[in-house]
Amino acid sequence: MRKRGFEVVSTYLDKDIHLPIRQTSGSAGYDIEAAERTVIPSIWQKGVLQTLQQVQGLQSESVDEAAAQSADIKPVLVPTGIKVYMPENEYLQITCRSSNPLKRSLVLPNGVGIVDSDYYNNAENEGELFVQLLNFGFEDVTIEKGERIAQGIFLTYQKTDDDVDNGVTRQGGFGSSGQN
Repeated sequence: MRKRGFEVVSTYLDKDIHLPIRQTSGSAGYDIEAAERTVIPSIWQKGVLQTLQQVQGLQSESVDEAAAQSADIKPVLVPTGIKVYMPENEYLQITCRSSNPLKRSLVLPNGVGIVDSDYYNNAENEGELFVQLLNFGFEDVTIEKGERIAQGIFLTYQKTDDDVDNGVTRQGGFGSSGQN
């Protein structure tokens, strides 16, 4: 009986995708690779510097313009070509590799990603995992196919005594468990 593991999603079956592995016997995390070449643009080239300069002037028109420009500054979803299955009381925590910020200026903008057990095989994207990355460096960063970009750690969670199953079934993929 299968408990937890990784599978390749159908759209990547013939694309030589590697399932995550732990690099050492003491590693907690399974290294997750990029499924395809992806460019992570520098936030500075996307308008952060111009936004800061406009806001510094404290003119309402500049602040409005800055807000419009900052809409282009957002993380990139890097496809992994994999999905994950696990028991109902577990989740996969996606964390940044420790070398990403130091060597590549890449971070997970949400700090930690949470993959719920019911994300597996969802109708929208078959449960494919994506890793959000933000580049705070001055140059664009190119992630190559097969490059390790994050780690996945299986964790259990507990429910409160008064927890109620609301009967809602996941309907979508990435970011689908709530409106906010």
